[in-house]
Amino acid sequence: MARRLRAVDPGFIVAAPVRLVFARNISASPEQVFRALAEDVPGWTEWFAAVTLARATGGGSGREIRLRGGTRFVETVLVAKAPEVYAYRIDSTNAPGARALAEEWRLTPRGTGTRVRWTLAADGTAPFRFFLTLARAGLGRAFRDAVTSLDGYVSRR
Repeated sequence: MARRLRAVDPGFIVAAPVRLVFARNISASPEQVFRALAEDVPGWTEWFAAVTLARATGGGSGREIRLRGGTRFVETVLVAKAPEVYAYRIDSTNAPGARALAEEWRLTPRGTGTRVRWTLAADGTAPFRFFLTLARAGLGRAFRDAVTSLDGYVSRR
């Protein structure tokens, strides 16, 4: 059953009790990466293996995301500043123990490519926060694999 989470603003991304930050350099330009993140929401299923459904809602002001294993998110876009930042908060989820969640994708030019930095900001029950710290390595692998796949995805488009 989906539960409503606390609404947060972009400041939560730097102030959250749990922050997991991952970064990787890829060859695609920031503009290409931003388009794939913010404008081609259904395309997430092509490059992010954990995502089984991704669709824009509210004319692009929100998203609905489903992951393998059944986790669901309803999200609101907080920042869509091309080609630098794409951030959203999770408004509701069926993930147990979550109280507030937001994610930020920060894109920085690196030579002819992009440094992609993903921040997962979270608050929740003590077991939820502990689970996230235990899941850090797995989330890092998922990020690395997804961004590598994203690089190939945008080069084919």
